[in-house]
Amino acid sequence: MTLSSPSRDVSGLRDYAFDWALVDVETSGVIARRDRVLSVAVVTIGPDGKQTGEFSTLLNPGCDPGPVHVHGLTAERLLGAPTFEQVAGRIGALLQDRVLVAHNAQFDYDFLAHEFARARLYLPVSQRLCTLALNRQVDPPAADMKLGTLAAHYGVPQTRAHDALDDTRVLAGILRATLREAARLDLPLPLVACPPRQDVQFAPQPPRTPCAYRNPGRAEAGGPLVQGMKIAITGETATSRAELVARSVAAGLNVMSSVSRHTSALVTNEAGSGSAKARRAAAEGVPVIDEHTFLRLLSDVRAGTPHRGAAEGAGASGGVASVSGGAAAVPGNAVVAPAPTAAPAPAAFPSTPETAVPATQVAAVPVPRRPAPAATTGRPLAGRRVLILGGTHPAAAAARTRVVELGGSAAINLSRTVTDAVLLPGGEADRRLRRMPELGLPVHDEHWLNAPGAAAPGAGPGDAPGAAAGAASPATAPSSPEREADRPPSPLVLPRGGVVDLPAPQRDAAPLWHITAAWEPQEAADIDVVAFVLDEDEQVTFDEDFVFYGAPENPAGTVRLLTDGPAEQTIAVDLGSLPPASRRVAVAAAIDGEATFGDVGAVQVTAVPGTGAAPLARATLDAATTERTLLLAEFYRRGPVWRFRAVGQGYDDGLANLARGYGVDIAD
Repeated sequence: MTLSSPSRDVSGLRDYAFDWALVDVETSGVIARRDRVLSVAVVTIGPDGKQTGEFSTLLNPGCDPGPVHVHGLTAERLLGAPTFEQVAGRIGALLQDRVLVAHNAQFDYDFLAHEFARARLYLPVSQRLCTLALNRQVDPPAADMKLGTLAAHYGVPQTRAHDALDDTRVLAGILRATLREAARLDLPLPLVACPPRQDVQFAPQPPRTPCAYRNPGRAEAGGPLVQGMKIAITGETATSRAELVARSVAAGLNVMSSVSRHTSALVTNEAGSGSAKARRAAAEGVPVIDEHTFLRLLSDVRAGTPHRGAAEGAGASGGVASVSGGAAAVPGNAVVAPAPTAAPAPAAFPSTPETAVPATQVAAVPVPRRPAPAATTGRPLAGRRVLILGGTHPAAAAARTRVVELGGSAAINLSRTVTDAVLLPGGEADRRLRRMPELGLPVHDEHWLNAPGAAAPGAGPGDAPGAAAGAASPATAPSSPEREADRPPSPLVLPRGGVVDLPAPQRDAAPLWHITAAWEPQEAADIDVVAFVLDEDEQVTFDEDFVFYGAPENPAGTVRLLTDGPAEQTIAVDLGSLPPASRRVAVAAAIDGEATFGDVGAVQVTAVPGTGAAPLARATLDAATTERTLLLAEFYRRGPVWRFRAVGQGYDDGLANLARGYGVDIAD
């Protein structure tokens, strides 16, 4: 069977020509290190878009098949199927020397990597492409980015959802259509390098039980231990390390694998050994206890203060946050009102006038799904998405801030939803400028933002030479006919410091949320997105609650880092499975090297429910000129309600100092 046709030919897209291996897996769960693959399909496509191979099979996982109501694969259906090890060679041959493609590609890649590791084989994949991430860049006028929705948008027939082979055939059609759109927009493909795994042994990491008590602080000389104290151990001990840890945990202490300023005591018989933990303890003034004294104190640990429950806390409310006192309409169908909930910085990093987060709260209210016309809202850029080209970083940041003030949304990359571009000095060299005439996008000069109401969407007095005056933008004239009512809802546009309540999860739906950070592709800077799971004292409960590229998932699998491309990373959070002690998930970005966020430019953060759903809220964050670490956004509890806040607070210090402020020590 061939999936190519003249209308879907991609042979002319030379910059997008690769040998592709399109993959879909159905699984017994969502955690790759724990769950198993139940069925797999691979379709290979050449650089010209023509299919070159196909393979699919059911698999016997040797375990419960999990959510049968989703994938329809019962234990009886899988009973006579081969094991993954029996077909791994054939799958590997199809993947070899090809770019792996999947919708939410890290999910499929991780499951395949773990299955190959169980079979004591390497996964022969060096690059992958996520069609979900690619479509987020293209941003087509579809209701969401789910596979079925994109199939309908691009006119790709879908026969059986959640069937691995049919989903892979559908994916082939979506890939071809999206590559054509990416070529129109001149977008670089978000290819992700996949270095070979160094350890072919699969070693699952069991979840840790969080300590039930708040950290009471430092141990006092001659005083007792108190439940919740953070204890680190280093050096040789007469008692086995496993027994010391087990007895400490049983007594209600919190055993950490590193030392920070929040550590209550370091247990060691060699205080002057010069180990990393001993050096850090000396630098931070952490008390040191020898093993004999520690064992004696373990026999009489004093009662601690339990963590607050999820339903406790000031300002508890059961639904949408209330708005009071002279609220005014803002872009994205939200309401702005004063609130005393500025985002707290780690104690080691006090806010400054330049980085303090405004005490602004944005609360969701019942509103129409589409933005109201500018004439009725008094905001001339309502419903418009504006891309700033050129300018110094402060000038471009000021222009993006002005766009939001006027009711619009500030874009950082060219996409189908961009309606206007503003050309600042130096923007003439931006390669995206040459795409504007073909796309019918108006290009305005820097003075247009002073009176944008003078131009209707699609044209304006400040149009640059070559822009089609009066031409419709992709947002107002999509490539295929569609009614205005069918257009996707616009996400809430949050200012820096803006807050929105997350809606209550629907019945039988897991409250999985994503914070996606994206920026303009960089050549001279590597950016890492990280997350900290914090308690009510703004501390990580244990070191593994610091999620970063070297440890992309916490032990319980409730917080994960997803690498979607060189200029986009996502933190996925299962809010419903976080323990009550977890009050906040802070997401930050850090630059590796000498570059600053002034060199990088704006970072866009988006809050998205589930995988591929329409975003709830979006914010475009501009740091100043010297920051190397940027606190992007956070999910936090307010009584029984989870909220999303766009923070945008930068620090000149590196990631190591930010991590220490939250109670975890990392190597510089």
